[in-house]
Amino acid sequence: MSFRSLASLLVACLLLLSSSRAPAQAPDTVFLEELTWTELRDQIRSGKTTILVPIGGTEQNGPHMALGKHNVRVKALSAAIARGLGNALVAPVLAYVPEGSISPPEAHMRFPGTITIPDTTFAQILESAARSFKAHGFKDIVFLGDHGGYQAIEKRVADRLNREWAATPVRAHAMLEYDRLSEVEYARLLKSRGYVEEEIGTHAGLADTSLALAVDPHLVRADAMQTPPNRAAGVRGDPRQATAELGQLGVDLVVAQTVVAIRAATAQR
Repeated sequence: MSFRSLASLLVACLLLLSSSRAPAQAPDTVFLEELTWTELRDQIRSGKTTILVPIGGTEQNGPHMALGKHNVRVKALSAAIARGLGNALVAPVLAYVPEGSISPPEAHMRFPGTITIPDTTFAQILESAARSFKAHGFKDIVFLGDHGGYQAIEKRVADRLNREWAATPVRAHAMLEYDRLSEVEYARLLKSRGYVEEEIGTHAGLADTSLALAVDPHLVRADAMQTPPNRAAGVRGDPRQATAELGQLGVDLVVAQTVVAIRAATAQR
């Protein structure tokens, strides 16, 4: 081998080693699961003591929208909320939630792909997660539920923990405002734009589909979205006029106002 070839091989090896070397500092992320334990420890010590617990659900969303809509949406919105707060991180999404009876199947369980767990199991998961976060130094544990069906369970768990933790600086928060903003206030905003309640809907309609398009358009099947809505197919509303632009209005509303609500709740301590 010539000297020139040997030198070229040496340079190539050095470049390969350099490119494979691990980053020297923590990544710019708000997601807890993307950090090492030492990076997380240091962030908590530096003041990131609020943890957002995004709760989604795996359920039918009509023929035009993916089963994981809630999970994708709550993760994206939680990340934006965490960055807005500045002192928060985001826990892994809880994708298994109460969705009704299995036998006989009821509600969304009548459709393939929906996954359900008992209310008591869901409550135990929330409680155990909250206790874990408390043990690691978080002071405010915030439940962000993207589905209306389990809001009351979130609140019961938070209330029970707060009674137990009354003498400590740690609090659990069932942030019901998040759900109210996406369900009620966003619908009100759409009505102010001329859309009617029958279009906006309560599940897989205009509002729901627009939010999905804004967060991740891959969640929505454009051809199926244009099919006339059918309650028997799991659609309550009319998604045909849904757009990412309309969805972004909802995203901005939910993120901005949830940040305000969390700051108010955590300041009460």
